Amino acid sequence: MAPLVAIMARLRDPDTGCPWDVKQTFATIAPYTIEEAYEVADAIARNDMAELRDELGDLLLQVVYHARIAEESGHFALADVIAAICDKMVRRHPHVFGPDGATSPGWEEIKAAERAEKPSKTDEGSALSGVATALPALVRAEKLQKRAARTGFDWPDTDGVYAKIDEELAEVRAANAQDEQVEEIGDLLFAVVNLARHMKVDAESALRAATAKFERRFRSMEMRSVDQGIDFVSLSLDEKETLWQAAKAAEEDNKASDTDASSVTK
Repeated sequence: MAPLVAIMARLRDPDTGCPWDVKQTFATIAPYTIEEAYEVADAIARNDMAELRDELGDLLLQVVYHARIAEESGHFALADVIAAICDKMVRRHPHVFGPDGATSPGWEEIKAAERAEKPSKTDEGSALSGVATALPALVRAEKLQKRAARTGFDWPDTDGVYAKIDEELAEVRAANAQDEQVEEIGDLLFAVVNLARHMKVDAESALRAATAKFERRFRSMEMRSVDQGIDFVSLSLDEKETLWQAAKAAEEDNKASDTDASSVTK
C-alpha cells in the first residue's frame, strides 16, 4: 500500500501536485468510487481476470483517495480505515477468531446489535437505519424489506406478494396524472422486488441479466438487418418483431446446443 499512498500524497500536494487532484473533495470523488465498484462487478460478470486486476486497483485508489482527503482535514488516515475494518471482521466472526467452541449468532444479528449500540443521529436506532441512500434503488428496496421482515413486518408467503403486485398494477392502470403514475409505478417496482426477495432471487442481478439479454437480442436484430441490406430503423414494427423472434430463437437454439454438448462431455 505504501507506494500508492505516496503517489496520492504527491498528487494532492498543494504546491507540486496535480491541479485536478488537489481540488477534489469527498463529494466530487464519490461518483468515481461508485463507478469503479460497478466496473469491478462487470469484470467479474465477464470472468475477465486481467480486467478485474486493473479494476480492483482503480477501486483501491478510491479508498486511498478518500483516506488522503480525510487525513488532510485531520479526521483519520488510511491506517485508521484498515484498523477499523480489521476490528469489525474479527468482531463479526467470533466463531473464527473467538475462543475454542465459540459460535456466531449470525451476521445480520451481529450487525443489528452493533446498530443498537450505536444508534443513528437521525433515526434514533430504527430497524431501517444504516441502509445507504446512495445504493441502487433495487438493492436499497431489498435491504429495507429485509430489515422490516426481521421485525415481523412481512408477507408470510408469496401469495400475499402476488396479490400486492396485482393491486399495484391495477393502480398503475388507473393513474392518470403524471405524478400519480410515477408513484404507482414505483409502488409496483417495490412489490416486484418483494417477490424476488421471497423467491430468493437477487432483483438487481435479475434485472441486469434481463437487460443484457435484451441488448444481445437487439444487437442481433440490427446485425440481421445489415446482413439483409435493410435499414433497421425503416422497418415496420411487425418486421422488427420478426427479427426479434429470429434472434430469440437463435439464442435459445445455441443455449440448447451448449446444454447438449455439456451433457455429452459429462
